[in-house]
Amino acid sequence: MSEREPAELKIPDPEKVGETVSKIAEQSQRLLQEFVERQESDGAGEFQVLDPADMARSFQELMQKMMADPAKVIESQLKLWQEYTNLWQSNLKRMMGEESAPVIEPDQGDRRFKDEQWTENPVFDYIKQSYLLASKYLHDSVRDTEGLDPRMAEKVDFYTRQYIDAVAPTNFAMSNPEVLRRTVETGGENLLTGLSNLLDDLERGKGKLRVKMTDLDRFKLGENVAVTPGKVVFQNDLMQLLQFSPSTETVYKRPLLIIPPWINKYYILDLRPKNSFIKWAVDQGHTVFVISWVNPDEKLAHKDFEDYMFEGPLAALDAIEQATGERECKVIGYCLGGTLLASMLAFMAEKGDTRVKAATFFVTMTDFSEPGELGVFIDDDQLAKMDEQMERTGYFDGSSMAEAFNLLRANDLIWGFVINNYLMGKDPFPFDLLYWNSDSTRMPCRMHSSYLHKLYEQNLLCKANGISFDGVGIDLAKVKIPAYFISTKEDHIAPWKSTYAGTQLLSGPVRFVLGMSGHIAGIVNPPSAKKYGYWTNDELPQQPDQWLAGAQSHEGSWWMDWKKWVQRYNGKKVPARVPGDGKLEAIEDAPGSYVKVRAD
Repeated sequence: MSEREPAELKIPDPEKVGETVSKIAEQSQRLLQEFVERQESDGAGEFQVLDPADMARSFQELMQKMMADPAKVIESQLKLWQEYTNLWQSNLKRMMGEESAPVIEPDQGDRRFKDEQWTENPVFDYIKQSYLLASKYLHDSVRDTEGLDPRMAEKVDFYTRQYIDAVAPTNFAMSNPEVLRRTVETGGENLLTGLSNLLDDLERGKGKLRVKMTDLDRFKLGENVAVTPGKVVFQNDLMQLLQFSPSTETVYKRPLLIIPPWINKYYILDLRPKNSFIKWAVDQGHTVFVISWVNPDEKLAHKDFEDYMFEGPLAALDAIEQATGERECKVIGYCLGGTLLASMLAFMAEKGDTRVKAATFFVTMTDFSEPGELGVFIDDDQLAKMDEQMERTGYFDGSSMAEAFNLLRANDLIWGFVINNYLMGKDPFPFDLLYWNSDSTRMPCRMHSSYLHKLYEQNLLCKANGISFDGVGIDLAKVKIPAYFISTKEDHIAPWKSTYAGTQLLSGPVRFVLGMSGHIAGIVNPPSAKKYGYWTNDELPQQPDQWLAGAQSHEGSWWMDWKKWVQRYNGKKVPARVPGDGKLEAIEDAPGSYVKVRAD
């Protein structure tokens, strides 16, 4: 048993409690009034990431398939009953002072049950193990159900996990020992503060819950995030082009262009000097340019995927030639920016345009046949509802996309903050990455619809002439320039086995590297951090599992492997280029004005 001293009950300050209760009452009344007014003026509502009707259909089909084999259902229920019996017997032994091994334990890395009371206190240990047994039963029952369409099976599995995560005992005050302890220590002030935090998040989300993940007031673009010095040297309706100031006397002849995804802000690659890929690349002697996409409103509803290519990277290549006098470039595309890069390279191949001499793809999908868990949100019915919502507004709200991404890691990106902010009554920790994660962007109606239908739904990019730009059909097989793919093993957004398919589509020399961690942390992994690691394999077999089986593991950051790879495409050294000294005058200081427009 734990020797922890019982927490001393604190008597709350009546004046402070009165002020908090008054604020909560006033805020609640205002939110309720605003909610009623919105329903009267905006009855159509907004797109729901978790569609109740879709969930109902999915579980209805699941139940039909399960009932087709009642013997299997009974067998699994009897197995669960036996496991609960074992748990009860184990718990009785502990209550009597005997040693007893747990019937089930959390997965390694499950941080929900890290408090020692979940193990040392028999009551909380029983609650924990009971929940884990029920979770395992539900997961196994869903995954073992035969006859479900694979797409439907993925949906049911995803929705089941959302339910299981939501009902975890850690998410409720009376069954979470940390919350109970803090409630005693603060005299219940934590719950009042938590309720106030909840109302603040509802107000910030205009009636929709926007869980606060970090202290938003602690960060300011250009001051403590996105601080690598540079200038905006070109801009149009869709983007600003940033050129960063050199930190070396000489630079490589071929500039480096970075294309970030347009559903996020570019400064994920320039959070702080210690973890900035952009600053690191500048320090290596690259002349770095990055596209900073506009945060569009209804005025840009007509912009299509094709416009993003012409007014984005193709316009950037023209501008870079004016700024530096150099026609040839190396280009990096991150996530959807990589998908756009692949599309552009195929278009350039058709046009005989050879300006790009090396391409790097950060966690990029080009074959969407297996889109991973994001595929749960993409079917005919949900796409129709999304199209309807976008037709009304002219854009897709980036917060809905952020919500979908957060659901892929709900325990870390949703429920952990629910516990900290609402139950513990604490303020979230100031974290640059989560500040960036909260800075979502909108997407033009036509572009987002075209992207979802043609790529995710119909998977046309990997098919010869499946997509056309300016009347020109493209074929990824005609891309023959050297390419470097970096994917991450725990990526929930662009699963590495899906990104690996891109290595089989291009015709030039390809290097594939697999990093540890996920979609963001695995990419933003500077050598100085000495974290994670990566795998390499000079062979490119057709199947990703074969590649991994023959891969060699390395410690440290993949950035150093990329540095070695890109060296042969850098060109000779030339005097450092200062932004604004070429034919393009500096418009304003980096990070520019486009990146500062928030969707909220």
